[in-house]
Amino acid sequence: MATQTIVSGVQYSGIWNISSQANAKAAGTWPSPPVPYLYGWGYNAQGQLGLGNTTSYSSPKQIGLLTNWSKIAVGGGSNGNFVASIKTDGTLWSWGANGDGQLGLGNITSYSSPKQIGSLTSWLYIAIGEVHCVATKTDGTVWTWGYNFYGNLGLGNTTKYSSPKQVGSLTDWSKVAAGNNSCMVIKTDGTLWGWGRNHVGQLGDGTVINRSSPVQIGALTTWLSVACGWYHTLATKTDGTLWAWGKNEKGDVGDGTTDVRSSPVQIGALTTWLNICGSQYYSLATSSSGSLYAWGQNSAGQLGIGNITDYSSPKQVGSLTNWLQPFGNGNSGKCIKTDGTLWTWGQNANGQLGLGNTTNYSSPKQIGSLTTWTTMGGGRSHVIGLASV
Repeated sequence: MATQTIVSGVQYSGIWNISSQANAKAAGTWPSPPVPYLYGWGYNAQGQLGLGNTTSYSSPKQIGLLTNWSKIAVGGGSNGNFVASIKTDGTLWSWGANGDGQLGLGNITSYSSPKQIGSLTSWLYIAIGEVHCVATKTDGTVWTWGYNFYGNLGLGNTTKYSSPKQVGSLTDWSKVAAGNNSCMVIKTDGTLWGWGRNHVGQLGDGTVINRSSPVQIGALTTWLSVACGWYHTLATKTDGTLWAWGKNEKGDVGDGTTDVRSSPVQIGALTTWLNICGSQYYSLATSSSGSLYAWGQNSAGQLGIGNITDYSSPKQVGSLTNWLQPFGNGNSGKCIKTDGTLWTWGQNANGQLGLGNTTNYSSPKQIGSLTTWTTMGGGRSHVIGLASV
């Protein structure tokens, strides 16, 4: 349920980079660049892998033959067995479980292969909670659909909707993230807003009151990125600092305590945080130096630090400095490196590590040999990723 972003500068690493282009020109040849495909693996009882079946797989399986997928969001809770993806043409697609209308297709029918949501070509960013979605369009509007018991959709009510509904009329929404039953959005002016469930302060507004309409988090205009775990939230500022709040029973927040935080607290003193990810009860983040850090619950080795001890403040994962974009799914962690390789660790009962087995690992293991992974999303026990071949 981390913020889903396309990793720049990775997709052609080691296969079709600037050097290979120059060499091809010099040799008088110009081979076609790698073609991106979607892949799925892990638990698949509700067709959430998009493969047209309900068979689970412990290694990546290609989803169809289309090569124009761009952004991915994956349901992350116990009922969040669904996926949404935006294509390069701006269309929005979804598949998997749909009991609460979370696929946005106007019904509650589950699908095991991608289905287009409407006909619009202006979708920009998408994030998924447990059974609800939040997305922005190129015009700066924000839209939500699915489960709404806690005001998850920000529409001022608790009515569920099976097709996208606009949140207010503002056109300055930008980056989106979703927790289990909440949403966080950064506006173009750098302000941070949230709505939905707030029983452990996951919205960060200083209360534990649920909000069914957007509420501003403080008055700052320096928020840069935001990511959500199940019940905690992470965010970076333009000065490179990292802040977090919400449920903290396992040290998820990372401030060295296990105290609930209903307002943002700074995590350490570093000013070089780069990419962030929240998952079930733990967090992952990379720094601009390429280091990977993890903290929170570690019962299945999901922190990747070689043990199963919980930590309430960031711990570096090994000593390598080529980590780029972390992702979490349930009690499993993943990270794309700067060379485009994909690494995984943690719980693996449903093959969600993609290693061809169901063995847990407490240290990073490489998935296959591809060097062209660009982005991915993880549910509780399933993963969808984008890579070129």
